Amino acid sequence: MGVVRSSRGGAVRVEQVDWVEVPAGLLRRGTPVEEVAAVARRYRDTGVPVEWYRKEAPRAEIHVPAFRIARTQVTVGQWEPFAAATGRPAGRGPADHPVVGVGWEAAADYCRWLGERLGLGVRLPTEDEWERAARGDDGREFPWGEEYRTGLANLVDLGIGTTTPVGSFPGGASPFGVLDMAGNADEWTSTVYAPYPGAPAGVPDTEDWAFDRHITRGGAFRHDRDLARCARRHGAYEADLAAIGVGFRTAAPAVRE
Repeated sequence: MGVVRSSRGGAVRVEQVDWVEVPAGLLRRGTPVEEVAAVARRYRDTGVPVEWYRKEAPRAEIHVPAFRIARTQVTVGQWEPFAAATGRPAGRGPADHPVVGVGWEAAADYCRWLGERLGLGVRLPTEDEWERAARGDDGREFPWGEEYRTGLANLVDLGIGTTTPVGSFPGGASPFGVLDMAGNADEWTSTVYAPYPGAPAGVPDTEDWAFDRHITRGGAFRHDRDLARCARRHGAYEADLAAIGVGFRTAAPAVRE
């Protein structure tokens, strides 16, 4: 831990991040155009229209350079030193739960603040980095594999209705050992929404109805299993970011050999 001064007086402690090293590799990003209709049928009980899945298309193979990503989402306890030092609102809930209700600008500011104290280029992950960390080297449907299994993520089917301590579902880990990439808190990325190159006709150029233009990933405690899918592109569509469970995790450059 490092100690920094608070703008309110006194010292606060900054926790080190449990980084996961994600090697450079190929991301099989998104969903093939010809499979979109089948995906919509598979999750039709969630009420999500096929149009929402089309922005995942087409499938593309993307080279993603090596990077680091936090094993878990930023917690209330990790947020507190930043809030104390900068006069931001404190997080709500237990210290080991993900902090939610954080806007994109505040999340980005936290990353810069933390990076200055750790001597790292801490930032929000890009959308491609997030999906690479969730999917690994294959095109799996969920971070843990091809089939959805209740109990591997804090989603609406568990009926908890709020956040849980980060890392509570180790069986839902991604191939690289990253936790809570499905459920608990929906996660900001640094990527502004735009259609993928070659997107199907009708995919919107912008999502003017979104509260913020940046992509979120993973879904939160209030969301259904369709948002647990590694390919699912989402956003903050309501202004009450705490109610919809928007949080974030950090990323940083890879360790140089």
